[in-house]
This record gives sequence, C-alpha cells and structure tokens, in this order.
Amino acid sequence: MELVKLKEKLKNYKKEDIIITNHAELQALTRNVSLDEVKENITNPVKLVYAKEQEAKNLNEEKYDCYFAYSKHLYHRYALILNSKILIVTIIKINRDWQKAIG
Repeated sequence: MELVKLKEKLKNYKKEDIIITNHAELQALTRNVSLDEVKENITNPVKLVYAKEQEAKNLNEEKYDCYFAYSKHLYHRYALILNSKILIVTIIKINRDWQKAIG
C-alpha cells in the first residue's frame, strides 16, 4: 500500500482504537517515549515518512513497519497491525539518520 493511502487509513482510527501490547509499552517506557505521543502520531500521521507492508498472520489484518520522522536523525519506528483496531507490537526510538535506515 502506498504511503498516502496508509496515512488516510490511519486517520480513520481514533485513539481509543489503538491497543498497545505489553511488549511495546515496556519498550516505550524503556526508551522514554510517551504513549500519548505514539497514539497522536498514528491518528495524525503527518510525521509518517516511510512504511513497509509486511506479511500478516491473519487474512483480515494488515501489518506495517512504520517510520515517523522528528528530524533527520531522530525517528520513531512502530510495528502496527491493522484490522478493526490498531495493535502496536513494537515501539522503537532511534537517534540516527533515518534516511539511511530505510534506504
């Protein structure tokens, strides 16, 4: 799915539709990432600069590896599973050139 379509799809979800796994929540706490900020990034995906679709385990799901840029060297990477809700599997905060990471 192209990035523009994914952004439009994400805008249709509400923050209440987002489920954060225990693993992702622990990652966020360890990396000092606000869960409210994560939810805002997903429902208002203006910082989403790259997404790669991955193979989902279930037919009614879509899975994406998403990169949200804050600057040239700071970004968040989330693994998301979309169906009627959004499941956040992974939250990573990275301080290095995101353009090289996705290149």
